[in-house]
Amino acid sequence: MLETIWFLLWGVLWAIYFILDGYDLGIGTLLPFLGKSDTDRRIMLNSMGPFWDGNEVWLITAGGVTFAAFPKAYAVMFSGLYTPLMLLLFALIIRGVSLEFRHQVDSPAWRRVWDWGATIGSFLPALLLGVAFANIFMGLPLDENGVFQGNLFTLLNPYGLAGGVLFVLLFAMHGALWLTIKSEGDLQRRAASLARKLWPVLVVLIGAFVVLTVIYTNLLSNYLANPLLLVLLVAPVLALLLLRQQIGKEDWWFAWGLSAAMITGLTLFGVVGLYPALLPSSINPDYSITIANAASSTLTLSIMLGVALVFVPIVAAYQFWLYRTFSHKVTEKELGHDGAY
Repeated sequence: MLETIWFLLWGVLWAIYFILDGYDLGIGTLLPFLGKSDTDRRIMLNSMGPFWDGNEVWLITAGGVTFAAFPKAYAVMFSGLYTPLMLLLFALIIRGVSLEFRHQVDSPAWRRVWDWGATIGSFLPALLLGVAFANIFMGLPLDENGVFQGNLFTLLNPYGLAGGVLFVLLFAMHGALWLTIKSEGDLQRRAASLARKLWPVLVVLIGAFVVLTVIYTNLLSNYLANPLLLVLLVAPVLALLLLRQQIGKEDWWFAWGLSAAMITGLTLFGVVGLYPALLPSSINPDYSITIANAASSTLTLSIMLGVALVFVPIVAAYQFWLYRTFSHKVTEKELGHDGAY
């Protein structure tokens, strides 16, 4: 029972991370496309300035849960996927450094370098996360010892790349909608226009990804056995359809909430489809890393659950306060304030 609870919490934590850091990664990816001037780019960076490092806490939490609750899965994941995970880590470091260094020298060339650092450090994690999770859904070439029988290019298969493109566009849409909330004037209009253009592309891409999921994975086996679970697919589809309506109404907070619901639904659809496997093996299902053979002791899981029930609400409450405190729009006037990012 505890293994199942932690498996579901593992999926929920990844979904929270994708929601919160997803719009940061999306804004960074869109920086050269929507940031027509230095002021625009500063507004874009300030729209996520108070939040981005707090959002990444959920990535650390999801990784920490993997390590503490399912140590064998953590060991196999970080050895088999070592190269893409290190690329992900370096890209996130580059993004963080870019955001902090950009304003240190008053030079257009200096700022241009770090703007591209922020873009690359945002696009690459979105792509790599999509590729990694798509490959996990499909199954990794793990032998009986849990050793990954492949390399980086093994992961760059059609389904993995489709997952990478899907994550990039999901986060780009999420980031564009966040900009419509936090900006005004021409920048807000460009962000809104981009969101409208991305919507039909997402419809086609999500539809294609579901078809590829049926072809390349066994995720649907759990859903065929328990049809009620299909609500996890219905929910993101419904959110996607309602999203277009709210974009048309320019109800940006509601639209962003629907985007968050869509990301959550798609994430949990994949995670629940994996159950009880954490890292399925494409060589032999018997070699899969599951919640049964990867979980920590019952005592460890019990203590962790108690700690999580105390501290996760505290972190969530702090972030709620943070978002309320900085819920105002980022304007050109605010950029002149000493506290501007």
